[in-house]
Amino acid sequence: MFESRTRDTIEQALNRLQTATLLAAQLETQVFETGQSVQDLSRLVETFLAEQRQQNPESPE
Repeated sequence: MFESRTRDTIEQALNRLQTATLLAAQLETQVFETGQSVQDLSRLVETFLAEQRQQNPESPE
């Protein structure tokens, strides 16, 4: 009885650790992809602002 309960508890803990590890890996991927999106957005805004400055050189920034 003790061995069975201990084994079940260890198995449950290992399953939870495995789940947490997988979730952490997914989160890492999502954070990386979000960072890439922010960089892309920043480049788009910089390009847009540069184009606006070229079209309206007398306008203050």
